[in-house]
Amino acid sequence: GYAKVRYRGLVKNTARLTMLFALGNLWMARRQLMEAQG
Repeated sequence: GYAKVRYRGLVKNTARLTMLFALGNLWMARRQLMEAQG
């Protein structure tokens, strides 16, 4: 019922947040690497 739908939405949001977080980490790491090299 209702709880299940809410739970599914929560999982979807968590997955999206995790992806954004991972992308952000990659971006920051890349910038640091560029600065260290250049």
